[in-house]
Amino acid sequence: MTILLADPIVRAIRVLDNGEPLVPLDFTPGVLVREGLAVRLDQARSALPSGVDFRVAEGHRSAASQRAIIEDYTASLHELHPAADAVELARLSSRFVAPLEVAPHVAGAAVDLTLTGAGGDLWMGTEIDATPEESGGACFFAADVDPVARCNRELLASALAGAGLVNYPTEWWHWSYGDRYWALMTGAGQALYGPVEVAAWARP
Repeated sequence: MTILLADPIVRAIRVLDNGEPLVPLDFTPGVLVREGLAVRLDQARSALPSGVDFRVAEGHRSAASQRAIIEDYTASLHELHPAADAVELARLSSRFVAPLEVAPHVAGAAVDLTLTGAGGDLWMGTEIDATPEESGGACFFAADVDPVARCNRELLASALAGAGLVNYPTEWWHWSYGDRYWALMTGAGQALYGPVEVAAWARP
């Protein structure tokens, strides 16, 4: 069974932030992540076949941006499920956007990314950030997608998991290192990174 980010066992993981700074990805201008994640992404890139690279759509995200995404998506879910209570809406929402208190992006611990080549992005079965509703569930990593998309997803996973990242199973594009979900999935016992903010003027 898939453990969602809204599950209390994720929130129960303690955070001992190691103080690593946010650093820009040298291959994706404008994207900030924790230093340890940046190192592992470089390792993962070296495992990709010639002519294939990562295209990172997003790394660190401010708490305000995270909150806005949660509110917008939860409102759309409420329209689809008017009888759902707050707990159920939070569960459904967490398939696509993490609760603020455990959000990997807000900790600088996650990237949303895909594979790209000479002809552009490789086909992965859906676009990045396709919701479960928009994609009919095809956004789930293990979804029944066509052979080309499956092959490309497995290539993505092989490189990233080999460098120590973990996937959030409801989003094939979301991979993290050092956050609470990573700690739970790897048995690390504690998260390395907690929420971190950066002034707008300091962003690359």
